[in-house]
Amino acid sequence: MAQLFDKEIKFDLPDSDISYYPNFIEKTIADNYFYNLKKTVPWQQDDIKVFGKVYPQPRLTALFGNNGKAYSYSNITMHPKPFSKELQELKKSIELVAMTTFTTCLLNLYRDGKDSNGWHADDETELGENPVIASISLGQERFFHLRHKNEKQLKQKILLEHGSLLLMKGETQHFWQHQIPKTAKPITERINLTFRVVY
Repeated sequence: MAQLFDKEIKFDLPDSDISYYPNFIEKTIADNYFYNLKKTVPWQQDDIKVFGKVYPQPRLTALFGNNGKAYSYSNITMHPKPFSKELQELKKSIELVAMTTFTTCLLNLYRDGKDSNGWHADDETELGENPVIASISLGQERFFHLRHKNEKQLKQKILLEHGSLLLMKGETQHFWQHQIPKTAKPITERINLTFRVVY
């Protein structure tokens, strides 16, 4: 797979290690990944409990992995399916940059502007002490918001573009939360692949 490493954006934020590669995957290749994953992934919609009430999760998800380990978040437990050829290709390319061997990929399909992901940190116990999270964006660009858990005035907004890679390492998940907010703009679908290590 052809990659363009001429542009790495490092964010100078305290208590974090965050890099953004806007052109990680060439557009035509990213287009192919988007259409293939949209068509072949067994997407599901789980229920989540928020303040005692149960709602359909505002996006579709799927979990793939190579070590058979389940992944749990927001009272949802997902069991992985084996990596497809496309996911293995992406995993190999990302591992060269992240210098991490990933076991698991959580995919999200945002169907329109009403689909979202609320404030959270990827700090589940099974991800280890300092999780490395590698996030590929395909399709519609969406804004990714960050906020510091203790210093409320510290915020960052990143536009995640088609074919981009966002890499979060080190202590980031201890000190920062992130979200993909809803938008009233008429937008199309986005697929997000988050590679991680599940112990």
